[in-house]
Amino acid sequence: MNPEGRILALDYGEKRIGLALSDPNRIFAKPLCILSNKGFEQLICELQEIIVNNQVTMLIVGIPYAIDGSFTAKTEECQSVLDRLQEVLTIPVEGFDERYSTWEANEELKKMGYNWQQARKIKDAMAAAIFLREYLSK
Repeated sequence: MNPEGRILALDYGEKRIGLALSDPNRIFAKPLCILSNKGFEQLICELQEIIVNNQVTMLIVGIPYAIDGSFTAKTEECQSVLDRLQEVLTIPVEGFDERYSTWEANEELKKMGYNWQQARKIKDAMAAAIFLREYLSK
């Protein structure tokens, strides 16, 4: 693993894909954007542009395990996306347990004063930032 350079975090969803980005020193994580899920090929095009434009050296994909750590249909779907991204991208791609990140994102957005309509528009990117922050702290 390259110890320097930005890390991009991806929170995969059926309709929306949240992205978050670290700083080059891998200290901070911030929400970046939300992509509409228009299929894998479109995702690759958008990711490659983001990777180049932001000098990303690693991608982490959130894997939503069940509370007890077991696999769910969503776990399998995200693992499949992770596997496909590893085949296509030229930077390292890792999975990371993001079990509670969406709940934490909702709680954090509430504390920041967002109503549910406002929060819905950015919670996927906030969830990605939350598990990226956890990844950076390990």
